[in-house]
Amino acid sequence: MEACCCNLEVDVNGEETFMVDKTVITQYSSKFAKLFGKSSSGCTGKLKVIFHDFPGGAEGFELMLKFCYNNGTTNISPSNLFLARSAAEYMDMKEPVADVSNLLEQTEKSLQEISYWTWSELLIALKQCQNLLVADSSVMVERCLDSVVGRLVLASEASPCPSTSSTDSSWIRFSCDSKSTESIKTNFSRSIWWFEDLLFLSPLLVVMLVKSMLSRKLDHVVIGRFLLYYQKAKFPTSTMDEKSKIIEMVIDMHYEMDQSSVSCKILFGILRVTLGLNISKYSRNKLETMIGSQLDQATLDNLLVPSPYGISYLYDVNLVLRFLKAFLHQGNGLVTPIQMRKVASLIDLYIAEIAPDPCLKTSKFLALATALPDSARDSYDELYHAMDMYLEVHTQLSQEERLKICCGLNYEKLSPQTCSHLSQNTKFPSKTTVQALISKQSKLKNLLHVTPSTTPCNDSPCSSSGAAQKGKKDKINEQVVLYADNFDLSADNEKLRAHLRGMQWRVMELEKFCRKMQVQMAKITKSKGSGHSYAKSLPKFCS
Repeated sequence: MEACCCNLEVDVNGEETFMVDKTVITQYSSKFAKLFGKSSSGCTGKLKVIFHDFPGGAEGFELMLKFCYNNGTTNISPSNLFLARSAAEYMDMKEPVADVSNLLEQTEKSLQEISYWTWSELLIALKQCQNLLVADSSVMVERCLDSVVGRLVLASEASPCPSTSSTDSSWIRFSCDSKSTESIKTNFSRSIWWFEDLLFLSPLLVVMLVKSMLSRKLDHVVIGRFLLYYQKAKFPTSTMDEKSKIIEMVIDMHYEMDQSSVSCKILFGILRVTLGLNISKYSRNKLETMIGSQLDQATLDNLLVPSPYGISYLYDVNLVLRFLKAFLHQGNGLVTPIQMRKVASLIDLYIAEIAPDPCLKTSKFLALATALPDSARDSYDELYHAMDMYLEVHTQLSQEERLKICCGLNYEKLSPQTCSHLSQNTKFPSKTTVQALISKQSKLKNLLHVTPSTTPCNDSPCSSSGAAQKGKKDKINEQVVLYADNFDLSADNEKLRAHLRGMQWRVMELEKFCRKMQVQMAKITKSKGSGHSYAKSLPKFCS
């Protein structure tokens, strides 16, 4: 190239200043050509241009200069491809002013050979691309990441055994000893060999990488392991804000994955990491939704999450309520009766655990007790015992608050033993103990009601059995009266007194009916004399 004068001063991002010939530069750069117009030829005085956001800084500008001063030729390699491409795009070197070589075109040709690059060259190019992450570089990043994922897919297909968590057992047909634990460990190690190599990626590029992996059907279990490995490796050297961004990325990517490949244990592990971090509400909702969908697999220890700062409760009750909401809103038919009962049993354990907390409000306790539908519980005994503990600790509650607590009970699903305990429990309101007594009366009625076609009489005389039965009924009646005496009823509560008297009267009517039937059966037995076969076929009204 002919000798030229350095009539243009270029300040690149404040890093370095270059003295160049603007005539040479404008031949290749439309950006400079538009900037100087027709005055680009000759040395008419020095000009100065200042760049604040040149991609790659002084290194990128110098690479572009080499191309211009070497008659449109330069050595393009994976180590400088993205640097050269970013500089060419920034300087608008797509359509050169003169009939000269096109730097952008040369970088495109080199990029088309990316499938022939080695793994190391791919990583070098990806690192440079990440450092240059500018508005026009997304296409370059995607192509590089796609190539990385393509290599990982090929490596996983070439491996004789996929990850140990895979549910597809067809791989056993290949040369892999499924009984060899050592072989499984070795092959799993082969599937995660790339974890360390990609730790340099930013959370933004990890998102792009994982989305590419998901679209290429890479094993979701392996992807999940990489995300947790990445989070654990990055946290020690990250600020609080960086940790929040990392864990948000981990949550968002797990949400994109097949949920059958994400265990409940992993989700609660992620939840523990988020404690103390200020993550977005959007990501937190995703995590809680995922946990809620698998709540039937959780344990009591999983739910015992400490309350956030500033909340007086010992454990985060609001969090568990949100889990329950997510569990119940999975959609019609997605929650099976078995899952519902498992969750109910878990929540009863949780309520019993938090009941002694003196700071736990009545509204929160009741919200937990009534969160699940009645059909979720076959028995309310455990919930009753939790309520008993709660009332034992919260002695300052008013009568109205105690009644609210008891609204969570279904007395029909209390065992006779629990009904007996409740009817004598002075910590519960009088109305509640009466309700328990009514429930027990109903159970007694079912016990006394025996249909003739179901229970044959035994060989013992019905009259003597009737006497025994009468003794039992008298004992039951005495027990009911005894419970009634234990109630602390005020003199003006006539309605409650009348209700209790009516209940006692119904028990007495049941006894009269039973005695009447016994007399009739005794007469029939005497009139038949020796009709043993007939007597044996009679219903058994007494035991």
